Amino acid sequence: MQGERVIIRNGFVYDPINKVNGERMNIYIENGKISEEFKEEGAKVIDATGKVVMPGGVDIHSHIAGKINAARLFRPEDHKGDVVSKTTNTRSGVGYSLPSTFTTGYRYASMGYTTVFEPAVTPLEARHAHEELIDTPIIDSGLMVCLGNNYFTLKYIKEGEVEKLKGFISWLMKAVKGFSVKIVNPGGQETWKWGKNVTSLDDKVIGFDVTPKEIVTNLARVNEELGMPHTIHIHCNNLGSPGNYEITIETMDALRNIKPVKGRKNVVHIAHSQFNSYGGKTWRDFSSGAGEVADYINKHSHVTTCIGQVIFTNTTTITSDGPWQYRLWLLTGNKWTGADVELETSGGIVPYVFRKRNPVNAIQWAVGLELLLLIRDPWRVYLTTDHPNGGPFTLYPQVIGWLMSRKSREELLKKIHKAASTRTQLPGIRREYNLEEIAIITRAGTAKSLGLKSKGHLGVGADADVAIYSFNPEKDSTSDYEKIVSSFSKAAYTLKNGEIVVKDGEIIGSPMGKTFWVECKAPQEQEIMDDLEKTFYNYYTVTLTNFPVQFDYLPLHEPLKTMV
Repeated sequence: MQGERVIIRNGFVYDPINKVNGERMNIYIENGKISEEFKEEGAKVIDATGKVVMPGGVDIHSHIAGKINAARLFRPEDHKGDVVSKTTNTRSGVGYSLPSTFTTGYRYASMGYTTVFEPAVTPLEARHAHEELIDTPIIDSGLMVCLGNNYFTLKYIKEGEVEKLKGFISWLMKAVKGFSVKIVNPGGQETWKWGKNVTSLDDKVIGFDVTPKEIVTNLARVNEELGMPHTIHIHCNNLGSPGNYEITIETMDALRNIKPVKGRKNVVHIAHSQFNSYGGKTWRDFSSGAGEVADYINKHSHVTTCIGQVIFTNTTTITSDGPWQYRLWLLTGNKWTGADVELETSGGIVPYVFRKRNPVNAIQWAVGLELLLLIRDPWRVYLTTDHPNGGPFTLYPQVIGWLMSRKSREELLKKIHKAASTRTQLPGIRREYNLEEIAIITRAGTAKSLGLKSKGHLGVGADADVAIYSFNPEKDSTSDYEKIVSSFSKAAYTLKNGEIVVKDGEIIGSPMGKTFWVECKAPQEQEIMDDLEKTFYNYYTVTLTNFPVQFDYLPLHEPLKTMV
């Protein structure tokens, strides 16, 4: 239980934020927090001898609430092959690429993850997304709110009313209990309402006469002036298209001179950059553009990114990028559904299978690993699959294995389409990650990027979220792919707020997680209320009074203050 005193004894501790790199030491827990050393008498002792101890995993980008529920309805076939039976400690559940809420919490905890952020929620869907988070046990969470095509965003940018834009975002974050600003295909979704898209940063958005460049630069500037804990989080234009590495670099460069809030260097997070790091002009000459993207990030400190690594598996693509999902349907012939959420965003769902012998898929797999291996600073590049788009989050251990074992990458390259060897740099990359770097890209770096001071480390005062893995760095080879995958697939122990919730990969406790949201305040907030009331009255299906999410939907929550 959370009030217990716990000692984790004699483990190999990897805590990069506190510069602890594999030292044998004890971790002390009291009242759900990491504490100073105390006497063993009366404490629960966990023997971690010969095991790795890390902070609980922090996933910066995983679709676990909101539109994923529509995908669950859309793909009953995803459930049939993966049915989880009820146990004395767990509820039943279903879903391979689209696990149900309880199953999602259990599977993350089994891997040693304790915090997961939903990266794309439309404001109108926030209430339901919060309901799903309530229903997802163990993990703490938060919602990133889609604003790159929102009517009020476009209106205030068009009118040059940056202060009103600031007031709108301040009001909205409190209204929907959101965590950060998400931008998906800036301007493209609004243009999609007319059956069109934007393909450059200088295209004009139909009806507003603003450009994608103006959208991202204005939102970045406002985000930093408000002092939001996390930077803007961008799904770039032209996702999934040959040659899109160029617009990705152009987007990052457009934000190079934005002044960051005091306390950080970054002003933008590029989401699932694997899907936006492609070379070539057509599908025939499709190739990797990862080298160019990695080179830009290596030379500029204002960018962080997560990867969206592709796994060879049957999965489901879900995104707020409606134009891309329509195009993917045309490319695959798989079933498709699309949606337009009033004045806020679009979206779509298409099932997809990543195949080893498909040249494009093979290159996509290599591109993600190239980015992870070519970006030199692990504090600015993070492990994700853009769950479920590149593959289920449950396959993270495979990616960890490929990063740590060059031999495993070489063996897989021999089995997949030769395009991965001839049109990417992956075969020539010798780098292998160590355990410290794995701890950074899966917990320390992500927590720091999100601005979560209580997560991602094991210093005194941190939340007592701890993962213990059956991997002995003195005996087990860090190039042993099978051992790495098995160790990181099922944690020996996972502790959530000091409570043991997983033992030997099995769930033994299921507490409710908390929701992070940001409480910001802009002086101009009241000035926009007339605009809001008129627009809601004329165009929305709900009234302004009924729009905000009540705290009943956040039974456990932690509001974060802004950095200014």
